[in-house]
Amino acid sequence: MEFVILTGLSGAGKTNALHAMEDIGFYCVDNLPPLLLDTFYDLCENATDTRMKRVAVVADARSGEMFGELSDVLQKAKLDGKRFKTLFLDAKLDTLLIRYKETRRKHPLSGEMVSGSVEEAVELEDELMKSVREMADYVIDTTFMTPAQLKERVTTLFTGEIGDSLLVTCMSFGFKYGIPMEADLIFDVRCLPNPFYIPELKPLTGLDEAVVDYVMSFDVSGQFMKKLADFIDFTLPLYKQEGKSEVVIGIGCTGGKHRSVTVARLLNTHLVEQNQKSATHHRDIWKA
Repeated sequence: MEFVILTGLSGAGKTNALHAMEDIGFYCVDNLPPLLLDTFYDLCENATDTRMKRVAVVADARSGEMFGELSDVLQKAKLDGKRFKTLFLDAKLDTLLIRYKETRRKHPLSGEMVSGSVEEAVELEDELMKSVREMADYVIDTTFMTPAQLKERVTTLFTGEIGDSLLVTCMSFGFKYGIPMEADLIFDVRCLPNPFYIPELKPLTGLDEAVVDYVMSFDVSGQFMKKLADFIDFTLPLYKQEGKSEVVIGIGCTGGKHRSVTVARLLNTHLVEQNQKSATHHRDIWKA
């Protein structure tokens, strides 16, 4: 049985993520109180209906006072030997505030604030969710993501059977847009030759072979890739021993369009050739 608990901060995109999981064949349940997770897991495990063998459940702050039990419930479930994965959706607090102002929706914890302040509710939820975030198997920061990009990330994570195999996500990004919070490792490739200053390459991206050919035409780029691959090959077995489900490798350049995309693609190719489950995500490639 595949059982995924989807949680995270309000406004971070859980609804879109749940729709993505439904699209790839998960039986989805929204807003289940944490104290019912254990019972629902047992029902799914004992069910004869095959649809109940691939399940995604959302548990979040809408549960009210029961929400505070989530961390304890997850810890107990692990100790009881229940096999499940936890996906946590995160976002920067100022981004969440902007989203709430745009939608004019009430935050689930606003009622606990004397002032009714959305800002205070967002900060309270962030504090309450720290322990859950720390124990999550997967963390997705949606601060800079479009709904389509979130769907792509979720689909990549959960297409195929969920097992104990480690997934590596090679994520390109632009430093000028901020470092991805979910990255386990960050590599700065701004030291490599920049296609941005070549007129015919400037409008292209690292998805274009002309850009890849330019970046990799320099000896320093080849040496960088070799040392990067060696380091990752050394490190991944250590993460596997730790029991991690995903390692996010952030590859950053200035704008996230040329060098970072090139290196992320090449690293992903190297990992796939090593029979390592790997995928790419280009966070900022289409930004202006």
